[in-house]
Amino acid sequence: MQNVQRPDQREFNQLRPVSYQLDIAPAAAGSVLIRFGNTQVICAASLEADVPKWMLREGQTGGWMTAEYSMLPYSTDGRKQRDSTRGKVDGRTIEIQRLIGRSLRAVTDLSKLPGHTLWFDCDVLQADGGTRTASITGAYIAGQIAVQRAMAAGRLAENPFSDSVAAISVGIWEDQEILDLCYLEDRDASVDANMVMTGSARFVETQISGEEATYDGAQLNKLLELAKLGIEELTGLQQTAIKEALASPSNY
Repeated sequence: MQNVQRPDQREFNQLRPVSYQLDIAPAAAGSVLIRFGNTQVICAASLEADVPKWMLREGQTGGWMTAEYSMLPYSTDGRKQRDSTRGKVDGRTIEIQRLIGRSLRAVTDLSKLPGHTLWFDCDVLQADGGTRTASITGAYIAGQIAVQRAMAAGRLAENPFSDSVAAISVGIWEDQEILDLCYLEDRDASVDANMVMTGSARFVETQISGEEATYDGAQLNKLLELAKLGIEELTGLQQTAIKEALASPSNY
């Protein structure tokens, strides 16, 4: 093992400092500003008494859950043009918002959202690696707050979530398996991965790719173990945030 230090001096198995600010968007049913180091994402959940037209056409019962994701123009070095002015959504954005939606639906019983759509809006304020993983982790917090407030208000009869879900990045950088990559590590990693897992330690999705490099089974197992370690810590943080939000009065 090489004697190398990470750019921010963390241990190889250490998350960046993770923090949150609840109800950052008061008009949303549930919201949180989540920070993974210098990465900051606002995640908001809105419950709409409507379902997509395709569900009506196909005679589908229950409800739906979906996500939108965007990086604000000032979230990176050098202004990022808005999709609305470009006239189309770029492929990366589409990929990430589909990933967020799939991840949340994996732990949801949609029959318990009858006639409703739960929208997740994830807006990146500052990007320093891991924006998709922060979005998934924060979206679950916002969604759980939203549905429990809706239950208290009589809008929903049951909680549609069957488990929690969170996500974290892992990778191989400087020949070392590491947890929660910042931008500099992500840029130079030989292997880059995003792991989505439930609170009960089941995998929802694994996205692993070598950047002009390969990896073996032992390295893959080490990455999976690091991801489990990170998800376990994030799950505890999610639970704390949700309890804190629900203990506070809400206008919803």
